[in-house]
Amino acid sequence: MKTRLSLRVRGIVQGVGFRPFIYRLVQAITATGFVFNDDDGVFIEIQADKAELDKFLREIKTKLPPAALISEMVVKDIPIKANETVFIIKPSPPAVERKAYISPDLAICEDCKREILDKDDRRYLYPFTNCTNCGPRFSIVKDIPYDRKNTTMNEFIMCKKCQKEYQNPLDRRFHAQPNACADCGPQYSLLDKNGKAVVVDNKLILQSVHQLLKTGKIVAVKGIGGYHLVCDAYNEQAAQNLRSRKRRFDKALAVMAGSMTAIEKLCTVSAKEKELLQSPAAPIVLLAKKNTYNLADSVAPDNEYLGIMLPYAPIHCLLLKNEDVFVMTSANITEEPIAYKNDDALTRLNDIADYFLIHNRIINTRIDDSVVRVINNETTYIRRSRGFAPSPLLCNLNISKKIVFAAGSQLKNTFCFLKDNKAFISHHIGDLANKAANDAYKEAIEHYKNIFFLQPHIAACDMHPEYFSSKYAHKLSLPIIAVQHHHAHIASVLAENEIKDKVIGISLDGTGYGDDGNLWGGEFFVCDCASYERRGHFSYLPLPGGSKAIKEPWRIAVYLLDELYGKKAAEKAPDLWNMLPDNWPLAVQIAKSGFNTPLSSSAGRLFDAAAAVLGIRSSINYEGQAAIELEQLSAAYRGKVLPYMIKNTAGIYQVDMLETFAALMENNVSVNKKAADFHMTMARAIYDMAAKLQKETGLDKLVLSGGVFQNITLVKLLFELLADKFTIYMNRKVPANDGGLSLGQAVIASNCYKKVI
Repeated sequence: MKTRLSLRVRGIVQGVGFRPFIYRLVQAITATGFVFNDDDGVFIEIQADKAELDKFLREIKTKLPPAALISEMVVKDIPIKANETVFIIKPSPPAVERKAYISPDLAICEDCKREILDKDDRRYLYPFTNCTNCGPRFSIVKDIPYDRKNTTMNEFIMCKKCQKEYQNPLDRRFHAQPNACADCGPQYSLLDKNGKAVVVDNKLILQSVHQLLKTGKIVAVKGIGGYHLVCDAYNEQAAQNLRSRKRRFDKALAVMAGSMTAIEKLCTVSAKEKELLQSPAAPIVLLAKKNTYNLADSVAPDNEYLGIMLPYAPIHCLLLKNEDVFVMTSANITEEPIAYKNDDALTRLNDIADYFLIHNRIINTRIDDSVVRVINNETTYIRRSRGFAPSPLLCNLNISKKIVFAAGSQLKNTFCFLKDNKAFISHHIGDLANKAANDAYKEAIEHYKNIFFLQPHIAACDMHPEYFSSKYAHKLSLPIIAVQHHHAHIASVLAENEIKDKVIGISLDGTGYGDDGNLWGGEFFVCDCASYERRGHFSYLPLPGGSKAIKEPWRIAVYLLDELYGKKAAEKAPDLWNMLPDNWPLAVQIAKSGFNTPLSSSAGRLFDAAAAVLGIRSSINYEGQAAIELEQLSAAYRGKVLPYMIKNTAGIYQVDMLETFAALMENNVSVNKKAADFHMTMARAIYDMAAKLQKETGLDKLVLSGGVFQNITLVKLLFELLADKFTIYMNRKVPANDGGLSLGQAVIASNCYKKVI
């Protein structure tokens, strides 16, 4: 007895070999019907005996292609069709309403890797080899449905051999939209600084570039989502040159290793970290250095961790030998977006790169490498971008049922669209510090709106009125909800875990605009996704010189030491005083006068101040530098709890750490032990605050978010102290830093919308 079913399949089912997968399943049974992509995902009609259909439905779920993800599958019985004899793949109909998802860009698969390294294969050494299981996706998509005509591959006409693969349902390149070979596809060229072609033959290019890198040159290499600046990570002079030209003076440079063996010689790698390195997303993973670590000193100075990744594009596999380790850092001047267009790269990177390895496949969307680290055997995002975006997150907290646009933060920006029960969080945009970044932000928003059919009804933004993202949101002529920065951090975790209850939320970071006009950053809330009550915070500290105090934490340190010791401060902290500029007394005077001295409750500033008073670092060249170095000094020691004070003023707790700083000065132990003591004291103070709020509220769900919770030492101490008393939730799907803020903003706006209309 024949039965006919229709299947509506939604999720990441385009660009991942899903239609060929369905076709192959059907070949194993006796069935007729069709399958096609459309703007809602994949649609299937299939007719067969019931037993065969049951097998088909089982295998859709159990044999899914590795990069595919089914979020919903609706199956219906429909009337039998007579005289149907075959099962076919139909062309995609025109888009009406766009509901389909676009796959992230995927790392090269093992099959394609074998082909490009096989001298007898027709794709030997071809650096654009891909199939339905790997290769560019989001970065080349111009529109949906995901068909070749809607990608930047539309200008490359397939040769007969590639066309045959593309049309063969049993071939793994069946309907692989970027399918190409050396006869018909994109090509690389090696140019000098003047834009003159040095080498154009692909086989000779690879050898030439490798030789240039091994002789200390810096090469700008165009990859999947943009350009990298590349040099030999074992060459100190090359690494120094890259730093000075890029104006990246201290922050660690990411590297790419040719093999897992090369990585394991440099760093310790857990099973979880190895899984991430070898995953289709192929992110940069932060790994602890081994004693045998021997890269150039300038690659990751004053840092116990190294950001490292494996080759994820064919060009990487062909450039790096197994033992090679190359610096592979984003191709930009610090604080600018990465270069992704050839002309722009030749202009902007001309003072950095010695040579340019360019190709003629257009990148439609620039996209940075993702960065992750493992904490307590859980993946934690530092930057969620290539390999993960634009895959939406399931989120059942869209109470308004409206489409919400959340503008994100000023730093580490992402934006978010909340539609139905999906959160479309953008790839990493970065700091909105200049026109180039602002233009990239606006272009990306329009692209997401187009490909996902996202016409928002509500806008959300940070409360800070001067953020570019906030100003952008206010110009949209939509109902707008300004969201408190730290409430958004907590809400991002609530959204990830679909928590509707009230929780105790602790948000610790560098800075965020507060309700009282001060700079918050060490907050203890009782909250849900609709509202929050500030129940405590770290005591306000003055920031002498305003934003200067963020990059020059000595300013906060000298204020604290003056409060404790007055004129004897220099005697107590000689290491700090030896690093101070001559105008340091002015910072104290400014702080006492209140002029250009905002107040801050930031936990991040406390870590910076501790690093300064201990003489570790008086000024920083990148965000979090002082805190990172403080944490690394503490790693080998178990700290003790130093004095601190929690006071209750008008029903709001304040955690005063002044006594902690006094103890740091008085204790006659090593700087490393003092750093460990500070971490233990911060952990204990946070524990005490959580315990007080639990006693008062009876709540046992504890949410931790904000950039400070990227500190592994602090997080491990908190889990030791709190795990028995609370169910602890942290960011696991978006960054705890401001890169996850837009998700929290979106959910809060949806929950608050009815209150403001």
